[in-house]
Amino acid sequence: MILIADSGATKTDWCYGTGGSERVRIQTEGINPVHQSETYIRHIIEEQLFPSCEEAARTCTSIYFYGAGCLPSVSSSIREALQCFFPKAHIEVETDLTGAARALCQNRPGIACILGTGSNSCLYDGRQILEHVSPLGYILGDEGSGAYLGKCFVADCLKGQLPIHLRDSLLDELQMNEAGIIDRVYRQPQANRFLANLCPFIHRHKGEEEVHAFLMQCFGAFFRRNVLRYSKRLPVSFVGSIAWHFRTEIEEAAQREKLETGVFLQSPIGKLADYHLHQAF
Repeated sequence: MILIADSGATKTDWCYGTGGSERVRIQTEGINPVHQSETYIRHIIEEQLFPSCEEAARTCTSIYFYGAGCLPSVSSSIREALQCFFPKAHIEVETDLTGAARALCQNRPGIACILGTGSNSCLYDGRQILEHVSPLGYILGDEGSGAYLGKCFVADCLKGQLPIHLRDSLLDELQMNEAGIIDRVYRQPQANRFLANLCPFIHRHKGEEEVHAFLMQCFGAFFRRNVLRYSKRLPVSFVGSIAWHFRTEIEEAAQREKLETGVFLQSPIGKLADYHLHQAF
């Protein structure tokens, strides 16, 4: 039995199974070794994961965990917490970008991108990441992400770069004025999530000419400042909520930059399971 995990800020998707078609999925709280102690990670595994797969744990031979913040310097806390409950398993902990590349490209070369609350990308040779442009976070970078779209959209509304009816509708939906938005972004925690939560509003208005032009600018910036920096022109594939819901606009922006698009996934867990289960069995 093999266990695969894909972890983000709010949730972790788990999938376990064998070489057959039967697979079991479980969802728990998000796990991030940068922000959580090993004790707390162990608590999540014990209370939310282990009760659903206790019997399978006895035969678990391998665990592949992919998550945000899972750099080698801090990922040992996840490995050791999992080892407590799966003592016979070989455990590997990798970044969410490696998970995205394996899910999107499998064993083929390509450019893999994450477009969710944040953004990221890499050049992948079918086995490992060869090149990586740092996303720099939503203040300095993260072009094309939910936080970036929200940041640019609200700024354009408040600076009169978009039609006044969009500004009025946005303020009405948020039940905030300009001072309230500034307070929420600059003085309260998790501004990136607040900004990303504006994307459903943007999506509802994406058919308007000015919003379409706005999206072309934002996704074009993602391609120009990240994807076009790589040394090879390969199919560009995407995972994440923004990629999934704005696929048409992303494909158009890519075409304008003469880039070929590939796979679009809302979540990588299913294809990650394919990748590891096919290799193992």
